[in-house]
Amino acid sequence: MPSTARAIVVMGVAGSGKTSVGEKLAAEFGYPFRDADEFHPAANIAKMSAGIPLVDADRWPWLDAIGTAIHDAGTGGIVIACSALKRIYRERIVARAGRPVTFVFLDASLQTLRERIGHRRGHFMPPSLLDSQLATLERPAPDEHAITVSVEPPLDQVVASVVAQLA
Repeated sequence: MPSTARAIVVMGVAGSGKTSVGEKLAAEFGYPFRDADEFHPAANIAKMSAGIPLVDADRWPWLDAIGTAIHDAGTGGIVIACSALKRIYRERIVARAGRPVTFVFLDASLQTLRERIGHRRGHFMPPSLLDSQLATLERPAPDEHAITVSVEPPLDQVVASVVAQLA
């Protein structure tokens, strides 16, 4: 467990395992877990369900709500699973959070992503939007407060790698 409570955003494209890793990380640290999907307005979910990619104007209120949730956690720890695909999205979250945020970028091969998305059931985002997410993705730059971890190993190994990098 980190010596001070952290705000952690587990980020990546659809199928990278944000929710699975985020839930396990939150349990490991004793932090609450939130999934960014719960912050989407109904209009965003309707668009994505119809296979229509979101544009930045759709994302701003959603990103602000995520940043506000981090802010509202005060000095306590929190883990949020959120795609946070562009640097400007991550910057917006941090600005609204008003505190340092550590981003955990879940890196996966295209083959792994397609396989995982193909096996998902009951999620509003169709597999057809993966390509638009990959086109939008800006991997965290060296000057961002981020770590990168491969999600190719089993989930417990992925989480252990994140914990070790946060130590």
